[in-house]
Amino acid sequence: MVKVFRCPARHGYAVEASPFMVDRLACAASQYYGIAGCGSLLVLDQTESEVHLVRRWEWADGLFDVAWSETNEHVLVAGGGDGSLQLWDTANHGAPLRVAKEHTQEVYSVDWSQTRGENLIVSGSWDHTVKVWDPALGQSLTTLKGHEGVVYSTIWSPNIPGCFASASGDGTLRVWDVKSALCRLAIPAHKMEILSCDWCKYDQNVVATGSVDCSVCVWDLRNVRQPVNQLHGHTYAIRRVKFSPFTRTLLASCSYDFTVRFWDYNRNPPLLDTMEHHSEFVCGLDFNLHVPNQVPHRHTHTLWVN
Repeated sequence: MVKVFRCPARHGYAVEASPFMVDRLACAASQYYGIAGCGSLLVLDQTESEVHLVRRWEWADGLFDVAWSETNEHVLVAGGGDGSLQLWDTANHGAPLRVAKEHTQEVYSVDWSQTRGENLIVSGSWDHTVKVWDPALGQSLTTLKGHEGVVYSTIWSPNIPGCFASASGDGTLRVWDVKSALCRLAIPAHKMEILSCDWCKYDQNVVATGSVDCSVCVWDLRNVRQPVNQLHGHTYAIRRVKFSPFTRTLLASCSYDFTVRFWDYNRNPPLLDTMEHHSEFVCGLDFNLHVPNQVPHRHTHTLWVN
């Protein structure tokens, strides 16, 4: 069954499934495609037949990404067009718990670390920098520079503590070590902007990138002279890529071509399925960690749960 939630006058940028609650989702959205206007952060629950609103907060600028805490089921962080990160609590109907504003341009990516014994947030911005934060969102712990373009995506390794990947408009995928505050690896992964990256959940050496060149590339970090596989089929820029939490070689991608595609990068041909029910850009998607093959995805006004 396909369940749909519509949010008029808001354009969805990201959707994230809760790591704690089977049926809970968070969505970051903006007015006017994020070019102007305010933003909304939505918390949604699913039933057998529908998706309904649990909490909605408004922000004075667009919201472009959201991530759930890995230690507290009620807390989430969002990134805004005003350069801020906001910490929200579903028990609090009003203002965020904390706001941190160090980035000088839009925060386009936020992620919460998953490795045991670690509790950190990473953010990527249009100001070309990446920042690492403690969950209280006080002063950032470190600012990492090296990208020569907008940082569109920052993703913690699910296996290696203190390690994350970033993807940028400069066409590079970079792997960072937080402890030494250094870039350990810089891969010229695409000749055009990279809008998304994600780590394989089962292999610490495998990362995927999605680009404006319409391709998804899968990389083995031990040998980056060429990708393990290049996945072709999208006809416009790829907005987000996500690896499955259940199947080692399965990943999904969504695009400005209005489609969501599913791939097995170890198969030939790798394309498994194409979902074409969207009527506008598809900007966000995630895998439900509790329900195999359930993939919430977000286009401009509508959330779909398959």
